[in-house]
Amino acid sequence: MDAITLLEQDKKKDLLRFVTAGSVDDGKSTLIGRLLYDSKGIYEDQLDAVKTASDRWGTVGGDIDLALVTDGLKAEREQGITIDVAYRYFTTPKRKFIIADSPGHEQYTRNMATGASTANLSIILIDAENGVLTQSKRHTFITSLLGIPHIVVAVNKMDLVDYSEDVYSKICEDYTEFAAKLEVADVTFIPVSALKGDNVVETSKNMPWYRGSTLLNHLESVHIASDRNLIDLRFPVQYVLRPDRTFRGYLGTVASGTIKPGEEVMVIPSGVKTKVKTVFSPDGELDEAFPPLAVGITTEDEVDISRGDMLVHVHNVPKVDRTIDAMVVWMSDEPLSLDKDYYIKQTTKAVSGRVSKLHYRVDVNTLHRSKETELNLNEIGRCVFTLSQPIAYDPYNRNRATGSFIIVDRITNNTVGAGMILDRVPADVSDVSISDSEPKSKHVTSQKSLITIEERIERMGAKPKTIWLTGLAGSGKTTIAYNLERKLFDAGQNSYVIDGENARLGFSKDLGFSAQERGENIRRAAEFARMLNEAGVITICSFLSPYESQRQLAREIIGTENYIEVYLSAPLDQCRKRAKPGIYDMASSGEIKNFTGVTAPYEQPENPDIVLPTHEFSVEMSVAKIIAFLETI
Repeated sequence: MDAITLLEQDKKKDLLRFVTAGSVDDGKSTLIGRLLYDSKGIYEDQLDAVKTASDRWGTVGGDIDLALVTDGLKAEREQGITIDVAYRYFTTPKRKFIIADSPGHEQYTRNMATGASTANLSIILIDAENGVLTQSKRHTFITSLLGIPHIVVAVNKMDLVDYSEDVYSKICEDYTEFAAKLEVADVTFIPVSALKGDNVVETSKNMPWYRGSTLLNHLESVHIASDRNLIDLRFPVQYVLRPDRTFRGYLGTVASGTIKPGEEVMVIPSGVKTKVKTVFSPDGELDEAFPPLAVGITTEDEVDISRGDMLVHVHNVPKVDRTIDAMVVWMSDEPLSLDKDYYIKQTTKAVSGRVSKLHYRVDVNTLHRSKETELNLNEIGRCVFTLSQPIAYDPYNRNRATGSFIIVDRITNNTVGAGMILDRVPADVSDVSISDSEPKSKHVTSQKSLITIEERIERMGAKPKTIWLTGLAGSGKTTIAYNLERKLFDAGQNSYVIDGENARLGFSKDLGFSAQERGENIRRAAEFARMLNEAGVITICSFLSPYESQRQLAREIIGTENYIEVYLSAPLDQCRKRAKPGIYDMASSGEIKNFTGVTAPYEQPENPDIVLPTHEFSVEMSVAKIIAFLETI
């Protein structure tokens, strides 16, 4: 086969970009070195250089130190850690790859975010001896924020734990419990030994209990064609080409969607409409352009189009606004300031702006949110930006190209942060409090019953409480709620269940599943429960209530003295098995949006009154534990 034929075949291969991440010394560089070495992806001169460097810097005795394939900086070889992002290209008969080997040390988290910004897949390495560490969680959270659609959890150094299946299973369980709180749809676990080569390119004979694919096989076969947005045309104009007075073309990279000659397009932000005359590249005119092609276009009409404008389809336009709501990864030693102007660079447009509000900072270990006035190096928070000019954008989870931006210091010209734009909602669930729920009318007053709560307790024979059941779909909330109601009723106590699905068919049938609408659903349920408590009824609420702030709101409405929080702690894999058939699959495929545990987070309760491991407890045991708790108060 001649060289031209080989090059033509290589052009037809699709490209997978992936990033490696994990804690320090988890073996990221060694894994990449092993992947390149065993797949014959290292040239002979490179291999000779690595052998020479191994004799000087290597840490594996007389063997080749494969970590040195990517650890190219002198400081990295001296310390044995990765500092900067190292990029490597290699190819196999099935696919082309670009690897970003990112740092593991917390100090270089911003470098990891840079390497992951264009990735299709993220490999999170976990040391089998150490388990899931803080940096493992930090990098998973950043991966989720950046919308990387595929995650491979490579449990490395299996040779140091005697290739134990129990150790591997425990790490998978711990990681799954954390990932269930994030918007992570596709996670694959692979036990490997980068040093020995187990399950990297060749199937390991040391782990016969593992029947999945090797790392390379998974990288070659993971489906990425649907990762690109080919629906929403977004063509940011980067340069106006005017070689002479007879020609005007507009150059740029297709961010998403497709563009063809003859199509009607709109110029954003002016709103002027025209038709595409030609689409061209250095190789000539094209019938169609799609991401990530860099092309030029001409239009049939003479219209005013400038750098920073965007071409879109007439009936599919982005949002245009001066105010954006975004998650921000801060990358500067100087903290983010609410009193400072920055440059906001999004697609080909740069405008000045400032942070008008910092909603909260996220603790990447617990995913809890805290009110802060600044963000420091490597911290992540949710901010509102007010810009000097409107920009055209889409939510990041729909379009990574138009939903992302960088923050640039106006004085030093350094990039100090990266942002991912969120769907705009009037208020975030974390901001909901009692003060936000004031009645619209100022002419209403509270009315009190002539029957005291003491009289109701004496009549009913029990103190009215609200038992709030929270947990993932499939954890058993509804089943336990109705069995508990039956048990209490049979014992002569007045009880009633408010079920989440019934609420969606009744008093919350007008609500969707955005963060704010979920918060409003919980507020209504809590108000109903409070009224039932005032009537002397033991109320059992069965709601996902995935956010800690929602449950805190319910506690405030119902009253701390009457609120009993019960956390059903079944892990995600067990909930998948027990939930309604197909519901998790529909969520993973995107058919169901904002599904808790798959594409929407679940925040585990901080201090629940009762924890029920319903994957271990029967329904009877769970009900008995709740009743035993009620008898003690």
